[in-house]
Amino acid sequence: MTVKVLIVEDNPVARSFLCRVVRESFSDALSITEAGDLETARRQINLTGGAQGLHGVDPFRLILVDLELPDGNGMELLAELSQYPATKIVTTLYSDDDHLFPALQRGADGYLLKEDRFEVLVEELQKIVRGQPPLSPAIARRLLNHFRDGQRSELQAGDSGFSRPMDLAPASRPVPIEKTPDHERLTPRENEVLTYLSKGFTIKEIANLMGIKWFTVNDHIKSIYKKLNVSSRAEAAVLATKQGLV
Repeated sequence: MTVKVLIVEDNPVARSFLCRVVRESFSDALSITEAGDLETARRQINLTGGAQGLHGVDPFRLILVDLELPDGNGMELLAELSQYPATKIVTTLYSDDDHLFPALQRGADGYLLKEDRFEVLVEELQKIVRGQPPLSPAIARRLLNHFRDGQRSELQAGDSGFSRPMDLAPASRPVPIEKTPDHERLTPRENEVLTYLSKGFTIKEIANLMGIKWFTVNDHIKSIYKKLNVSSRAEAAVLATKQGLV
């Protein structure tokens, strides 16, 4: 089965470069569609079921989106495609927080810098098959520093002598118990994928074991995360073990 890819990039040279990166990154048969602006991208997406990715239509499985486009901002497209069944990756020159975090908040599954070397971009894109988010090294460091700084600020606030809001609650007040997710909603296929995930198999390995494509496994994982209300493989594995799901 051919994997459909959409590259949204207005610069022809950069678009050609990204096409080469994608072809080098995956062994699957690929069908790459190029769009130089938002209008063309939306038109191509409408041909594959629209922004909701309607059933019965072969959607794009991978979408690379530039942020600065002639007729608007790539952020708009990310927001429109929040329900679209594809791995969506920003490919840009911007490495600052003002672009990075809004893109992630709008549903980007990865963030790559076009200025990175060809080999680096190929390696990062290949992480999709291993179930890891594709992030340029500089972006990964920025995210790590961001959360480290946040933790440091919380610790300093705790040592300042002021009680945090959670410390103000009366000791006799019961701690609310989070509602257990409805695990019965997991399909047999999703349970099988979850079992393999909890044992540490990569997406590519799971695909081989189940005789399906890696992007199908990726779809199952996204559905599992949503149903179990988790955001990582580790959380899913721990929850599955605690609840006897695997």
